[in-house]
Amino acid sequence: MGLELRQQMKLSQQLVMTPQLQQAIKLLQLSRFELLDVVQQELLENPLLEEKGEEAFEDTSGRDGKDAFETAAEPERERPAQGDEAVERDLARNADWENYLGEFSSSSRQALMRESETPEEGMAYDARLSVKPSLESHLEWQICLSDFSPAEVAISEVVIGNLDSHGYLQASCEEVAAMAGAATAQVEDVIRRIQRLDPVGVAARDPRECLLVQIEVFGYDDPILKELVSEHLEDLEKGRFKPVARKFRLTLEQLKEYLDLLQTLDPMPGASYGGGEPQYVSPDVYVYEYDGDFVIVLNEEGLPRLQLNSFYMDGLLAKNSKDKEYVQEKMRSAVWLMKSLFQRQRTLYKVVESIVRFQNGFFRQGVTALKPLILKDIADDIEMHESTISRITTNKYVATPHGVFELKFFFNSALEMDDGSQVGSESVKALIKQLIGGEDARHPLSDEKIADHLKDTLKVNIARRTVAKYRTALGIRSSSKRKQVF
Repeated sequence: MGLELRQQMKLSQQLVMTPQLQQAIKLLQLSRFELLDVVQQELLENPLLEEKGEEAFEDTSGRDGKDAFETAAEPERERPAQGDEAVERDLARNADWENYLGEFSSSSRQALMRESETPEEGMAYDARLSVKPSLESHLEWQICLSDFSPAEVAISEVVIGNLDSHGYLQASCEEVAAMAGAATAQVEDVIRRIQRLDPVGVAARDPRECLLVQIEVFGYDDPILKELVSEHLEDLEKGRFKPVARKFRLTLEQLKEYLDLLQTLDPMPGASYGGGEPQYVSPDVYVYEYDGDFVIVLNEEGLPRLQLNSFYMDGLLAKNSKDKEYVQEKMRSAVWLMKSLFQRQRTLYKVVESIVRFQNGFFRQGVTALKPLILKDIADDIEMHESTISRITTNKYVATPHGVFELKFFFNSALEMDDGSQVGSESVKALIKQLIGGEDARHPLSDEKIADHLKDTLKVNIARRTVAKYRTALGIRSSSKRKQVF
């Protein structure tokens, strides 16, 4: 069979996402701070975009936002040519003469700098923010001030590099010796010296060693205290107090004094240096209760109000085809960004409005009145696709009369009740947390008793395993570990 070339026509349909559509979808799932970064970056890269001033905003405050975007999206409108006199008058009115004159300006440069300096630059040096020291830098600073030899400094760098976030050494003495090229005895001596730096107990191999080092440094010479840590730390953790008290011939009151002393020690000395800076949440939407109804307000503080730069719009009349094509491309990008921002805010408002309708009981009574809700319910209510609802509720927060919550919080599964109705899983979690918070510490509620209480009071069909799952998700320990003997 010979090879031959043939022409064939084929008709097919496929979905192609344009770059503009990809940008609009990306804006939906961005958080508020990420959106601010994207808008600021676009302002730097696109010369046709500029931030609308207060005067321009006041002039268009009575117009609908969509009309403003549609007006900005008319690139091919005819602009009347300005004469030389009109151009000169415009320059005289808008020119920055202080910057143009420089040193010949009527006001000094020092005065101009004082007017434009940021609040932080005007603060005293000791009042400015400083970088929080890490555990590694804190230990290295102490080693530099100590009488460590160059060989010991090299070993200490290997030891510090193998510490975890809690301050424990994750490598054995032999492994550190192999990495540092030193003897095992010398490595052990360096580790011992590091353990007595601040924080005391750092570079320990386990909690027993960490606590014993602190007992030695702080001068606690009681042999019972040392044996409690070295031999019975697990018994104390699991609450087996009576056998320990019988062994040392102590009363429970005397044993409690030892436990109070142990609680003053720090089993995780490096935890205070671990982790990054706290991440603050800025709500995207505010929901206020006013006159028996709820008012939704979008948080647009800090978000620039964009408009087309009229100066660069003159480039549409340029005779050079390359310049005109460049200006038109940037103009289309600017208009699409403004439309995408408007559509994002409009979609966010509609989603929050629908959530307020479905979860009206939560906004009036709190978490215990949260109803089961899925993405499809909101999508059907506002006639949008579920993927759009999923994107717009990602990394978005709403400030309610009961606190700040992520929009994903309002979507939860359902549990059946005896009368056939349903209750949200988040409501059940809140009730479990409330029951455990009000229990007797000496006689804590078991998972089975919590399930029976929910069945009796709320008529919720819930199993003991489900209670244990919700309790674990809330970070609450079991009843045996919550029990307090003293």
